[in-house]
Amino acid sequence: MTRALVNVPKTAKRGEIIEIRVMIQHVMETGYREGPNGVTIPRNIIHRFVCKYAGEEIFSAELFPAIAANPYMAFSAVATESGTLTFEWTDDKGETQNTSAELTVT
Repeated sequence: MTRALVNVPKTAKRGEIIEIRVMIQHVMETGYREGPNGVTIPRNIIHRFVCKYAGEEIFSAELFPAIAANPYMAFSAVATESGTLTFEWTDDKGETQNTSAELTVT
């Protein structure tokens, strides 16, 4: 199971542009390295990341082997209403994980 560090402001004014930052702890194995036994380590990267705000997709990314381990993403959104920001990512093993954060709009 991976872990994510999410940085979202707890409160914002309606119409304010907020910055959302996410770092996902993941090895992002490219599939090009050999292990200690000489066998190639299978590729396992996060290939899809999605952020939804109040149920609507506001950001998505397709990731490729050139991205570093523990990928970091930062993007902006407009605070329109109080709600939940959900973050979901899927890796090459087919494991989908998620986390969420609450935003209160005044």
